[in-house]
Parts: sequence; structure tokens; C-alpha cells
Amino acid sequence: MDLDASTVWWLLAGVVVAAELATGTFYLLMIAVGLVGAALAAHAGAPLSLQITSAALVGGGATALWHLRRLRHPRSAPSERNADMLMDIGQTVQVRHWNADGSALVQHRGSTWQARAAPQGFGAQQAPAPGAWRVASVQGNTLILEPLPDRPA
Repeated sequence: MDLDASTVWWLLAGVVVAAELATGTFYLLMIAVGLVGAALAAHAGAPLSLQITSAALVGGGATALWHLRRLRHPRSAPSERNADMLMDIGQTVQVRHWNADGSALVQHRGSTWQARAAPQGFGAQQAPAPGAWRVASVQGNTLILEPLPDRPA
């Protein structure tokens, strides 16, 4: 059985796509696009050197473009701080009393939640003040609170 050059390129592209599906590495899909470019060049009757060059240029170019796109559009915040995933983030709650361990119980959305003050950096730790706080993140069933911008912690 004699394989045509374009058939070999198509088979290589299929193997790379299967590897991408197994690993979840999107860059492999861009390499597969380059292999498809080589297969198309083979269909057009291009010599082997031009097929390899087109695979390198198309695959490398697609990979570079995807990398640049990822740099311009960074990933979203982790889920515990992503307001698109958790509707509590950014909401204001009233803290009536802070416990000695830095926790509090707050009323939010009709129920009582456990809350903690977000770490405010290094240095002397002061006891948080009661009042209005904003939900910065959610860890499990605990609200992590930060002071509102117009008042210190």
C-alpha cells in the first residue's frame, strides 16, 4: 500500500488532534492546522520542501497568533473572586460584631453567613471595625470581607 504525501499529512494532523483531545493543550490544535496546511500544499502538487515550510509557517503562525491573543485577553479571576460566577462578590454586608478570632456572623441574602476579614497586608494587625463591608471573595461557605474604599478597616 503506497500512501500519497497528502494522506500522510492528513494522518499526522489526525494524530495531533487526537493528542490535543487527550491532553487539552490548545496549542496542539494550532500545530494540527499547520499540518492541514501541508496537506493542502501536497494536494496542490507542491514539493516536499514547500509542504514542510507551509506546515511550519501555518502551524507556527497560528501558535504565535493564539499566544498573542492569550496575552491580550488574560484569564478571568479565580472562581472564588469572580463576580461573574458568584453573585455575592461586591455586595455590601453589615458586620455588627467581630469575634476575637477575626470571624463574624453576618446576615446576607436572608440567611446567616460566616465571614472573615481579608488580610490587609503585613504589619500590626488591628481588630476590624464593625460596620459596612464588601464581599471580596467566597471560600466555601465563608464570605471574605474587605473594608469599603471610603473607610479604613
